[in-house]
Amino acid sequence: MSLREEALEYHRRGRPGKLEISITKPCITQRDLSLAYTPGVAEPCREIQRDPALVFQYTNKGNLVAVVSNGTAVLGLGDIGALAGKPVMEGKAVLFKRFADIDVYDLELDTHDPEEVIRTVKLLEPTFGGINLEDIKAPECFYIEEKLKDIMNIPVFHDDQHGTAIISGAGLLNALELTGKKIDQIRVVIVGAGAAGIACARFYVQLGVRKENIIMFDSKGVIHRERREGMNPYKMEFAIDRGDLTLEQALRGADVFLGVSVANLLTREMVRSMAEQPIIFALANPVPEISYEEAKAARPDAIVATGRSDYPNQVNNVLGFPFIFRGALDVQARKINETMKVAAAHALARLAREPVPYSVLKAYRLDHLEFGPDYIIPKPFDPRVLLWEASAVAQAAMASGVAGKQIDLDRYREQLEARLGMSRQVMRGIINKARKDPKRIVYPEGEQETILKACEIILDEGMAHPILLGRKEVIEQKLETLRLQNMLPAITIVDPDRSDKIEAYAEELYRLRKRKGLVRSEAQQWIRKPNYFGSMMVHMGDADGLVSGLTQHYPDTIRPALQVIGVRPGVNRVASFYMLVVGDRVFFFADATVNIEPDAETIAEITRLTATEVKRFGMEPRIALVSFSNFGSSRHPLAEKMIRARQILEQTDPDLLVDGEMQADTAVVPEILDQIYPFSTLAGKGGANVLIFPDLEAGNVAVKLVQRLAKAEAIGPVLMGMRKPVHVLQIGDFDEIDVVHMTAIAVVDAQNADK
Repeated sequence: MSLREEALEYHRRGRPGKLEISITKPCITQRDLSLAYTPGVAEPCREIQRDPALVFQYTNKGNLVAVVSNGTAVLGLGDIGALAGKPVMEGKAVLFKRFADIDVYDLELDTHDPEEVIRTVKLLEPTFGGINLEDIKAPECFYIEEKLKDIMNIPVFHDDQHGTAIISGAGLLNALELTGKKIDQIRVVIVGAGAAGIACARFYVQLGVRKENIIMFDSKGVIHRERREGMNPYKMEFAIDRGDLTLEQALRGADVFLGVSVANLLTREMVRSMAEQPIIFALANPVPEISYEEAKAARPDAIVATGRSDYPNQVNNVLGFPFIFRGALDVQARKINETMKVAAAHALARLAREPVPYSVLKAYRLDHLEFGPDYIIPKPFDPRVLLWEASAVAQAAMASGVAGKQIDLDRYREQLEARLGMSRQVMRGIINKARKDPKRIVYPEGEQETILKACEIILDEGMAHPILLGRKEVIEQKLETLRLQNMLPAITIVDPDRSDKIEAYAEELYRLRKRKGLVRSEAQQWIRKPNYFGSMMVHMGDADGLVSGLTQHYPDTIRPALQVIGVRPGVNRVASFYMLVVGDRVFFFADATVNIEPDAETIAEITRLTATEVKRFGMEPRIALVSFSNFGSSRHPLAEKMIRARQILEQTDPDLLVDGEMQADTAVVPEILDQIYPFSTLAGKGGANVLIFPDLEAGNVAVKLVQRLAKAEAIGPVLMGMRKPVHVLQIGDFDEIDVVHMTAIAVVDAQNADK
C-alpha cells in the first residue's frame, strides 16, 4: 500500500477523522443528568458569575485550546482553504492530546480577511484557555497574532512562527556548545522570510545573536533597505545596506545556515565555503534545501538538522507547542512571552545533554544515542520533555509576571508525571521521600549497562549512594563508553574477588548456615557470588539495601537474601506485590511471585504486609480477598480458605478495611458491591484497590493478563517482609527507570528500618 493510500485509509476507517469528545463525569442515572445539566448546572454558573476565576475550577477552560486556521498556508500545500485544511488542524489536536494531555477544538475560519479572523477569535475568549494560530500566511499572520495578543487575556501563539524558532533555537544552543563558538560572534544566513524565517531571526536575537550578524534572503534575493518589491515591515527588521549580495557570497565564512524555503537550494560548493564546523539547518519539507548526506559529504565537520524524521536532529514543532501551552495553562498565563519561549528552548537544549533512557531508544529502535553532532535536539517521544519544558515555561511565566496563579514547582512536576501515567506520579512521591535521606544501595549486577544508566538518574535525583559490585576496570570502561565517567567520584565499586572483607564475610556466612548443611569451603566459594556478597554487605551494615535480578531468575536472586538477611522479626513468610495502574485507578496485587499455595494464616500475613506497603505509597488500602466465590456462594476448601483468612484478620487487625471471599469483578466494580452486596465492608467505598489472591497461580495469571490486555503500567514485584531492604528486578528488564523505582523503594524501606 502506498503512503497516499495508507494515509487516506487511516483518516476514513472506523469513525471518520481523528478525534471524538469523551465524557469525564458519570452520566448514567437520572441524578447524574440533573447534576450535569438542569437544574444542577445552574450552581456553577452562579459561582462563575460571582467570581469569574472559578471558571477554571468548574469548567474545562483551563485545559482547552483552540487551533485556529483560515487555510491560507497549509503545510507545503499553500492556500488550499479552510475546509481542505481541516485534517491538518485535527492532527494538531491529536498532538496536543498525545503529548501534553490538552483538549482541543479545531476551528477552520472561511475568510481571508485578517480583521474577520481577529474579531472571531476575540469573541471565543470565554471558551478557551489558549489560542494556537496555525497555517495562516505571512505577512497577515504577524498582524493577526500581534493584534490578538494585545486585545486578549489568554495565550495566543502562532506555531508556524514560534515553534520552528524555539526548536531550532534549542538546536542552535547545543550546536554552539559542541563547536565552542560564541553566540554573539556567529554570522547567520537565513533563506526564507515568511512566518518561520522572521520568527527564527527574532528569536535568535533573543538568544544572543547580534542582529547585524543576520543576513536574510527570500525568493527575490537579499533583504535590503532600498528594495521595494515583495517587502513588508517585518522583513525590514532584518534589511541590510547591500543590495548586490548573493547567497553564495553571504555564505562564505558564515557559521550558520537556516533554510525555511524550498528544496535543493543549497549546493555543496556553498557548504564548503562556510566557516569551520558549520551549522546547517535545512528545514524545507519534505525535501530540504540540501540533503543530510550531501551536506555531510561536502563538510564532514558540519552539524546538520532537517525537518525530516528519517535523519538525525529533526526540528519538529511537536517538541514545542504542546508543552509550552501545558505550562502556560497550568499557571493561567495571560500570554506566552519571550521569557517563556527562551525558557522552553533552554530546557530542550539541557535535556538533549542528558543520558537517553532505554524507553526512548526502544521507541526509535536505536541501540545508543548521546549528545553530539547527530543528537542536539531531544526526540519527540521522550517522556521527559513534558517535565522539563512545561515546568520551565510555567516557572518563566511566574517569574515574568504573566501568570494568573503561583504554583509549587516540585508539586507541579509530580502532577506532570501523573499525565505520563499514575505510576509515575506515585513513584515521584516515593522518590521525593528517598531524596530526604539517601541510603547506600548495593547492586550485585554492577557491570550491567542498565544499572549504570540507572545510577546516573539516581545520582541526579540525589536519592541513593550506589555501590556497584563487579570488576573495577570493566565498570570504568563501560562508564567511559556510556559517557558517564563523571559519576565515578559519586559511586563505590567493590570487586568481591579483591575485597579485603571476603574472609570475614565467608566466615559470617558459614556461621549463619553451618547448621543448614553448609561447610566452610562452600561458604568461601558462595561468598564470591555477587548476590551472596551483596546480601552480606547489607547483613553486616556495609550497605543499607540491595537491588538485583536483571540476569537471574527470581528464585536465584531471592534465595541468597533469605539465607543471609532473613525475614523481619514477627514475619513468618516473605511475599510480594505488584502495583498496577489501569487508567486512572491504582491496584495492588499480592502475592504473584513467592508463595505458591499459601494457607489461610499466610494469606492473612500477606494481607497485613501489603496493607502496610500501600499506606507507604500514600493510599488507604481497601482490601478484597478474591476467589471464585462471592460471600459463601460456593462451599469449597479454596474459597473457605479465604473466609478463614478474613476471620483471622478481623481478630488480629480489626482496623483494616478488608472483606471476602469475593470474585474479582465484585471487588473492582463499585456498583456490584453497592447494589448486590451492600452489607460488605467495602460497599460505598469505591471498590477495592488491593486484591489478595488465593495462590501464586491465580495472582501471576491476573498480573500478566492485566498487564497485556488492559495495557496496565506495572511496578514490581516489590518484596515484603525482609529484615533489611531487598528488591528483585525482573530478568531481562533493560529499562533503567524500573531500576530507579526499585531503588527508591529500597531507600524508603531503609529509612523506615532506621525508625
